[in-house]
Amino acid sequence: MHSWSQPELPDFSAISAHVPQLKLYDSADECIKPVDISGNRVGVYVCGITPYDSTHLGHAATYLTFDLAIRQLRAAGHEVEYVQNITDVDDPLFERAERDGVDWRELGTSQIDLFRSDMEALSVIPPQHYVGAMESVDEVVEMVQELLDAGAAYMLDDEYPDIYASIHATKQFGYESNYDRPTMEELFAERGGDPQREGKRDPLDALIWRAARKGEPSWNAPFGPGRPGWHVECSAIATNRLGASFAIQGGGSDLKFPHHEFSAAHAEAAHGVDRMARHYVHAGMIALDGVKMSKSLGNLVFVSKLTQAGHDPSAIRLGVFAGHYRSDRDWSQEVLTHAERRLALWRSAVRGADDERAALAAAEALATALSEDLDTPSALEVVDEWARKQSEPGEGVTRAGAIIADACDALLGVKLKQQ
Repeated sequence: MHSWSQPELPDFSAISAHVPQLKLYDSADECIKPVDISGNRVGVYVCGITPYDSTHLGHAATYLTFDLAIRQLRAAGHEVEYVQNITDVDDPLFERAERDGVDWRELGTSQIDLFRSDMEALSVIPPQHYVGAMESVDEVVEMVQELLDAGAAYMLDDEYPDIYASIHATKQFGYESNYDRPTMEELFAERGGDPQREGKRDPLDALIWRAARKGEPSWNAPFGPGRPGWHVECSAIATNRLGASFAIQGGGSDLKFPHHEFSAAHAEAAHGVDRMARHYVHAGMIALDGVKMSKSLGNLVFVSKLTQAGHDPSAIRLGVFAGHYRSDRDWSQEVLTHAERRLALWRSAVRGADDERAALAAAEALATALSEDLDTPSALEVVDEWARKQSEPGEGVTRAGAIIADACDALLGVKLKQQ
């Protein structure tokens, strides 16, 4: 599956030697630590959408977080191999399609197209590998078979012979989320798990192959027709492109358990590695006027509607970056208005700047702030402080202003040269 167009990035090589090594908070080790750079290649896997609704600001905030990380790594001269999936066959998609009286494939295709256009509008760097669940079925079948062969999974003796992965297949299960058993049980039930399924050896065992049911899509497999489970889908897609162990697995904080815990456990059991990702990175949730965004509450803010209303994508990025990515943040008209004022200040400043040394120092300080666990509040304040000191704007971007404009474009995805 194709992703979306690559945004045009400025040449930032002039200060690449001054971009510090990126450090990120790792949920497993519960600390901020340097990203592991092995052979200058950094493998990044970020869980993608289930395409049954438009891209809302909560989705966008997650992908903007990892866009920042990728920009920082690339600015430092590292090669990034970026993989993202699309869960284009799953229960929420079927349910929404049935509710709306449309074919689930058509619904999925329309929402994937909208997601691509939203990511393009926001200047998000696309993954080199953008992989749908349906096109990865053969990979999932192979991994399910490997888990069965290793004794890490089992098939139910039931009318529907679903296949489950055992939480006891790896000694370190639970290391990624660091949750205790009661918390796991609560979140598993809330987030798509089936603890009450009869025949399971442990209530927390995760579905990796759903045996064919009438009216549901299915694919042939040596162990019987069916379709992939959610967690094993990501595990197969990631490891087949990045290797059994890679640098970063990312997503929203709601994916910490069960999704990322099981994705890691499946890879570790199938490939015999101690740890699938060397960093597990999670972005916080977005609320609207103090209330968590959710489909059930109907308080979603859609990226496409913001851009259609004339709001500059760079201002949307600045509004999201006003809070730290790991924090649960609030979105409001006030946040957006402040971001638009900030953008106007910066665009004015790059047309009045005349001190190239000061601009270079500010660009380096911006890169340094972002290297410290993507500290966007500090990074934005660096540019604010620089901008406040500039002269009245002239006709075009000055040489000094271009240094900051290129830094903001390369590192933040914020465009200052356009009006």
